[in-house]
Amino acid sequence: MPKPLSENTIALVKQSAPAVAAHASDITRTMYRLLFRDEHIKALFNQANHGDSGSQVHALAAAIVGYAQNIDNLAPLVPIIERIAHKHIGFHILPEHYPYVANSLLAAIREVLGEAVSDELLNAWGEAYWFLADTLMEREALIREELERRAGGWNGWREFRVAEKIRESDVVTSFILRPVDGQGVALHRAGQYLTFDFELPDGAKMKRNYSISSGPNQDFYRISVKREENGKGASRYLHDHVAVGTVLKVTPPAGDFFLPEEPTTEMILLSGGVGLTPMVSMLEAIAADYPDVEAHFVHGAQNSTTHAMDRHVRTLAQQHGRVSVSTFYSDPVEKDAAGYSHDEDGFITGKWLEANTPIGTANFYICGPKPFLRSVVRDLQALGVSTDRIHYEFFGPADELLAA
Repeated sequence: MPKPLSENTIALVKQSAPAVAAHASDITRTMYRLLFRDEHIKALFNQANHGDSGSQVHALAAAIVGYAQNIDNLAPLVPIIERIAHKHIGFHILPEHYPYVANSLLAAIREVLGEAVSDELLNAWGEAYWFLADTLMEREALIREELERRAGGWNGWREFRVAEKIRESDVVTSFILRPVDGQGVALHRAGQYLTFDFELPDGAKMKRNYSISSGPNQDFYRISVKREENGKGASRYLHDHVAVGTVLKVTPPAGDFFLPEEPTTEMILLSGGVGLTPMVSMLEAIAADYPDVEAHFVHGAQNSTTHAMDRHVRTLAQQHGRVSVSTFYSDPVEKDAAGYSHDEDGFITGKWLEANTPIGTANFYICGPKPFLRSVVRDLQALGVSTDRIHYEFFGPADELLAA
């Protein structure tokens, strides 16, 4: 366990929290500018999220403020620490990288707050940083040890070959990945993701997380990716340039959003758009291993041109016998007749969930775009669903889901 923080450090950091909060985004923006002067450190990060207006800047700012405000009671931050630890596993962040962040963060606090920062206060922030860093490094070490102990487990980057490329809809394609070394793969927890290190045709490098859309097995992983025309290029690279036989670099399965080892008897798998990918993994796991679980697979798509894996989902539901499937189309095309190609027009709402699912007792697992998540989570909370029964995953940095 890390050495406990001194009372003086706790007092100084907590006192400085309002000033840090007022300039938090400037501090994190400055920190990344200083940190990324070192190219080998810069290469560790997903650069799409770290520009001046990048969401990671604001996510880290919120995390720093939350840490300062709760430094005398860190219990509320435990889920955030777990999420960050898994992200670090995915991006292969190692203990030797932490001093670079420390130096850049403290320099950024000094630069942005100027004369308001005494040496004593900066030292207190240094102690607070290393307490959190030590906590993260301990948790990451345990995750890595557990991954390496699994049959087929590994640490760091491993080469996988694309064995199949399957078109699931006009915008979603699945990729079946098998290890180049011919060995097995670690069983993932249904809902987790893989992290990829891509080198694009123009020489640019990108790191991206993609949810595993296959159920746990020791032969292969499947990811199912939407081609984002206005994205940063990784999804277009996968769709347009990656072919059967392409070799990709991948870190082990990670993520704190997954099906529990002992699922409750009532589960709602709720998704929007390409957010169905971890839900399909969960559904495959339920179909294979949990015959007594009652599950409701509720999905929202634009229409049949974008809707992926519907036949597969309905086949799994029919084989299991205790899974219902309900699909919403927000913008159906002419051929999409409600009750035939899909079940409902419009959007998933709390009112519909209240009428059609065991909302008073079920656990909800939710994934999709942030507007979808905000709407659904707020509806569920308004209907009295307790926070411990609402589990969600979203794509991008771990910023505050319910922020305005």
